[in-house]
Amino acid sequence: MDLRASIDSEVILQPMERALIGTGIFLALPEDCEAQIRPRSGMAFKQGLTVLNAPGTVDADYRGEIKVLLINLSAEPQTVQRGDRIAQMVVSRYEQIQFKAVDQLSETMRGSGGYGHTGKQ
Repeated sequence: MDLRASIDSEVILQPMERALIGTGIFLALPEDCEAQIRPRSGMAFKQGLTVLNAPGTVDADYRGEIKVLLINLSAEPQTVQRGDRIAQMVVSRYEQIQFKAVDQLSETMRGSGGYGHTGKQ
């Protein structure tokens, strides 16, 4: 879903300035769910505004207002007004896992190949 700015007055973000923008939304998520706050591609492309900690996670036990941490990466001041679509939110289920310490991991074709190694033969 799109998240909109729920602010009393416009916020002007100078280049490289960041601000928490309220959405007026409060959630009570099920224990096995999280909400992820993600940038809007059009806003990032057209205005240089993006979500700084993307994706931001809203935990199931959080009960405060959903706020979006925006940053202006453009060279010009950018204005956020009440009702502007400022981010997207996706709610998804997750599974709690238990980690187990081991002395050695199983082998795979990729092995320990890092960046750029996916799919190489």
